[in-house]
Amino acid sequence: MSGMGDVLAVARRSRGLTQADLAESTGLTQAALSRYESGLREPDGDVLERLGRALGVTTRFLTEAGLVRGGMAVEAHMRRRFTAKPTVWRQLEARLNEYRLHASLLFEEVSIRADQRVPALDPIDVPAADAARLVRMQWRMPIGPVHTLVRWLEAAGCLVFEEDFGTSRVDGMSQWVGDHPVILLNGAAATDRKRLTLAHELGHLVLHSQEVTPDLEREAADFAAEFMMPMQVIRPQLRNLKPGRLHDLKREWGVSMQALIERAYEARLLTPADRKRLYSALGVRDWRLHEPVSDELPPETAELAQNLGLALRARGLSADDIARLAGFASDEDNHLFRPGNRQLRVV
Repeated sequence: MSGMGDVLAVARRSRGLTQADLAESTGLTQAALSRYESGLREPDGDVLERLGRALGVTTRFLTEAGLVRGGMAVEAHMRRRFTAKPTVWRQLEARLNEYRLHASLLFEEVSIRADQRVPALDPIDVPAADAARLVRMQWRMPIGPVHTLVRWLEAAGCLVFEEDFGTSRVDGMSQWVGDHPVILLNGAAATDRKRLTLAHELGHLVLHSQEVTPDLEREAADFAAEFMMPMQVIRPQLRNLKPGRLHDLKREWGVSMQALIERAYEARLLTPADRKRLYSALGVRDWRLHEPVSDELPPETAELAQNLGLALRARGLSADDIARLAGFASDEDNHLFRPGNRQLRVV
């Protein structure tokens, strides 16, 4: 896919619209819309205006977003369960790609100066756990639990968007846009699950920016486990695990009790029978699906995109100006880069 047809298809799918739906709302035939999306025909100015109004985007977004560096629509890395419906995760994938396109268009006009960067490493040369330790070292992170993970990601220039996916079977997804990675996170998830998803997607961004390996999900999971729970540090705390002890460790490390059990099992501090007994204990208490302590963890709140909007407002741009820079038809349509309440340096 390439060019205007790709952008049009991505914007339509991200809204859960069929070609028939969009054709009806714009007064077009489905056959004509299909030709536009496949690149067999170019819409004239009036048709572009109608399509933009129906999708809440500018005509510039439709014609230019797929051409800027890093703006092409590609398959996203995604943390999802096998039971997730393809119709759902395909729509979410399209939504992430649309957000990437909006970001890529905005970054043609402005740039941000990040304190750190998300490195690209080859999982063949650098095992996932080693990659996690390397990123922690490069970012000069303190030894032990990771606090405010989203702040570390944003300091590395990563845009994090959060919204309710309408399903618990997809946790998050990620891709690169030029020099900046983008993560879309399920806002309905518990904080401990959000944090592990952020680390999981960071693993994809670090390890799979160039090549897709057969074991990419396992590699991302191994990266996330080491990044959030460095084995050398947490191992002594995982001995003689009991349900009550899991509460305390969850508060300290900000990860789920099930993640802690798996980490202890990986450290060979639990036998298969021990692991099964702990999961049975969680099941009896109905903690497999509804873990306690999650609401006690400090929330992970993304701010970079909103702060970017604030910095643009400080330059004298109106809300509608900011929206149009990012390819939205109006401020009302711009739900990504509306001004926040903290300062960000734009260069």
